[in-house]
Amino acid sequence: MISDNDLKHIIEEVLHSFKATQAVANQDEISQSDDILPDLTAVDLKKELLVPDPHNREMYMQLKESTSARVGIWRSGPRPLTRSLLRFRADHAIAQDAVFSNVSDACLESMELKSIQSCCKDKDEFLTRPDLGRRFDDKNIAILKDICPANASVQIFVADGLSSTAVEANAKDALLSIKQGLKSYDINVGTPFFVKFGRVPCMDMVSEILNPTVTVLLIGERPGLATGESLSCYMAYKASTTMPEANRTVISNIHNDGTPAVEAGAHIAEVIKKMLEQKASGLELKQ
Repeated sequence: MISDNDLKHIIEEVLHSFKATQAVANQDEISQSDDILPDLTAVDLKKELLVPDPHNREMYMQLKESTSARVGIWRSGPRPLTRSLLRFRADHAIAQDAVFSNVSDACLESMELKSIQSCCKDKDEFLTRPDLGRRFDDKNIAILKDICPANASVQIFVADGLSSTAVEANAKDALLSIKQGLKSYDINVGTPFFVKFGRVPCMDMVSEILNPTVTVLLIGERPGLATGESLSCYMAYKASTTMPEANRTVISNIHNDGTPAVEAGAHIAEVIKKMLEQKASGLELKQ
């Protein structure tokens, strides 16, 4: 007769063997399906309607084309469809990656940008201490003065902000377009550079250090579920750390599904020209 201890031992061995076999089977299934798994983020939500038999499909699709909001996703009981839930989680992951990743050295080299860093020592401090992302220590101020000539008509720089993905996707084309536009207007431009862990108000300190007439910042926007690639441009005439926020001129949503980077750059150059002519920015600028 088998003792209770022997029986327990046999059961443990069987279960252990079953788990090992199941793990191998699952791995094989994953390996076999890798090539056929659809990319959820490749689906254009504006063209996808999951509502069964809508009363007015044409009007529903027109509504979807007019917004990036998640309308027409339907449900299963009180919950969203699995397909919609997975897409939500995929887009949320893209947004997180945009925030927590860093702009690559290859990207900066392609734009020929030298780099300085705000007073934040790492990404965690950047996210929890916005005040440090607005300032530079003496070491980085010295580097900035060495990189850029003072008193330029326009000083352009790039910062990662809250989306490194936006910088990698759009900053190069936007920067080239702005420089070409300003060249056509015969406007003097200082040497562009990059700020790691930079917040928008760091442009005020840059302005006080280099004394340009107009300061221009290209920075990654806070990502959402619609896109993680949105870039913004902040501009100010004779910016300073005591300047009110109303003195900033902003052009946002620079990305493929918003305003394309090249088109935005041309518009930004035109706005800079108006700033120099009117000696104003923000609410004081007449468009």
